[in-house]
Amino acid sequence: MPQTETPGTEVSPRTRLRWWTELPLILLVYGCYSAGRLLARGDVTGAVDHGLAILRIEKALHLNAEHPLNRLFTREAWLGVPADFWYASLHYLVTPAILVWLFRSRGHLYRAARTWLMTSTFIGLIGFTLLPTCPPRLLSAGHGFVDTMAEYSSYGWWGAEASAPRGMGGMTNQYAAMPSLHVGWALWCGVMLWRYGGTRIAKAAGVAYPLLTAIVVMGTANHYFLDAVAGAAVMGVGLLLAPYVMRGADRLRERLLPGDPVVAAGSQGTGAPIVSGGCQTSAGERIPRQRDARLGSGAEPDAAPTDAGDGAPAPAR
Repeated sequence: MPQTETPGTEVSPRTRLRWWTELPLILLVYGCYSAGRLLARGDVTGAVDHGLAILRIEKALHLNAEHPLNRLFTREAWLGVPADFWYASLHYLVTPAILVWLFRSRGHLYRAARTWLMTSTFIGLIGFTLLPTCPPRLLSAGHGFVDTMAEYSSYGWWGAEASAPRGMGGMTNQYAAMPSLHVGWALWCGVMLWRYGGTRIAKAAGVAYPLLTAIVVMGTANHYFLDAVAGAAVMGVGLLLAPYVMRGADRLRERLLPGDPVVAAGSQGTGAPIVSGGCQTSAGERIPRQRDARLGSGAEPDAAPTDAGDGAPAPAR
């Protein structure tokens, strides 16, 4: 039966990723994310101007999802309080949980998914640096927004300053609103659940989670609608750049660890070469050159047909 693969083209798998190397890497990226938010505080006046400019653009485009949602969450505490908990906690819980799930049960997909998430996060940091933006909740009251995080701060661990734990609001950058990585990370989680969840519940969660997160960030007055759109766009750019990032990482690894490149299986060692050229022979069948060599080495001319070659007539007795 012919083989379906050309010998020598099989590629041995890369070195398996280990949790004790992945965890420090993820913590390093998150540390850069947090530090970047702090360093990119920007000018408050400029951040307010950017926020008002976004409102003007949305008004020109007849977009106004923030005000009705914010009024609803302010009027109905049974919606506002869970929304604040959602905003303050889920991106810290769901995103790592999806990463762990991929690492443990979808190992062949993990590296690409992790690289996509990290690449998009760094792009978001560039946005925070270049465009510090005042969120709706920090605009003056005349613009019609209520800070639900402050309104319902007695229900949770956050204070009136930010979604950070009470008393630690000064350790966050409240003007890192554009793009919304809450929405971006939720979209990444949704794609992972939709594509690899395997059940209808997982696929439904993959659709609901990013949509509800977008509603929450606007209803709590933490982001504008265009912030959410920008968060989705950042994830799209990160998806396009992730393959190039992985190739660059592979080249860097090969330079730093020259003994660790991926090589074709069969090019290692000095084992016997494959002489069948991808074909297999049946039991008792000989390759023509082997048959000729045997006849030239003194085989009797009246040898049996099986020794003389396939299909050769038996000599007369």
